Amino acid sequence: MTSVLAAGDHFVAPEVFVDALRNSAGAHDLQFSTLKLPWPIEPFGPVGNVHEASGTEQQLLDALGGVEIVATQMAPFTADVLANSPQLKFVGVCRGGPVNVDLQAATDNGVIVSYAPGRNAAAAAEFAVGLTLAALRRIPGSDAELKAGNWRGDYYAYENAGIELEGSTVGLVGYGAIGKIVARVLKAFGAHVLVSDPFVKVEDAANDGVELVELEALLRRSSVVSLHARLTPETKNLLNADNLKLLPEGAVLINSARGGLLDYEPLPELLKSGRLGALAVDVYDIEPPPRDWPLFDAPNVITTPHLAGATRQTAHRAAEIVAGEVASFLGGERPRFVANPDVLAKFEGLRP
Repeated sequence: MTSVLAAGDHFVAPEVFVDALRNSAGAHDLQFSTLKLPWPIEPFGPVGNVHEASGTEQQLLDALGGVEIVATQMAPFTADVLANSPQLKFVGVCRGGPVNVDLQAATDNGVIVSYAPGRNAAAAAEFAVGLTLAALRRIPGSDAELKAGNWRGDYYAYENAGIELEGSTVGLVGYGAIGKIVARVLKAFGAHVLVSDPFVKVEDAANDGVELVELEALLRRSSVVSLHARLTPETKNLLNADNLKLLPEGAVLINSARGGLLDYEPLPELLKSGRLGALAVDVYDIEPPPRDWPLFDAPNVITTPHLAGATRQTAHRAAEIVAGEVASFLGGERPRFVANPDVLAKFEGLRP
């Protein structure tokens, strides 16, 4: 019998993992235990030496006794946790990247780490488009004004009127699973879509009907810019005080990807001057942002509390991807989405 820990939270609940694992790996004799972590009721953050995790190392260690396989989203698999879990063989993380796992420590301790690419692509893409429309057409602000008793007819005046997506140039910084869906929707609206992504080939972009350009060219040409890149040391503050000045006057900026992609410090002044026409953000350099965060007082800003991936379909899809990875491993096959492939040398019997 294989011992499995479903370390869920208030989004991908433990029982969702258990149901998915039973459906995908039902042919194997599994013994389940569960752990419920506090995210997203409590924000994630650094735990030990890993990022974006929930719960404590001790809480996880207490649940790991005898466990061989874990399905999770936010559990903190730090170096200490991995070093003190001798029976652990496999950790399935239902996120686009296992940032809550010390991959080197996992490899050193012979633990396969799998992840779930694309699990929230549809949800995040839809949310990004929603933020774009809300920013372009003043939807949240108009709603708040009307509820406060203010009929803002002046928003219909030419100088205050919004702009349409049809015929506009929209730049997407990053063109992975989410960016591709966003591009498809924007094209349906009639927008011309520019893409900046060093990993995309010109011919692939052309086949998708988008134009691949360098970042500076994208910023100069786009009336709307939406961020969809992964956060790495190389993409930290990818948009910053220097290159944000390249945007056309009144451009709209959307960030529903990662807070670290954008330098937030110059944004209040860019908004107050009108250089930046509107800003819509779902992610922040500090989450949650402090009450005195300068952008709360800046004009034409839409804020949401990191909700882009928050759909019920995403929760089930994420659990199903991890469950499929677990089923492959238990069936003697290599999982498809291994984050630390060097560890596979320990498992020589796994079929490609």
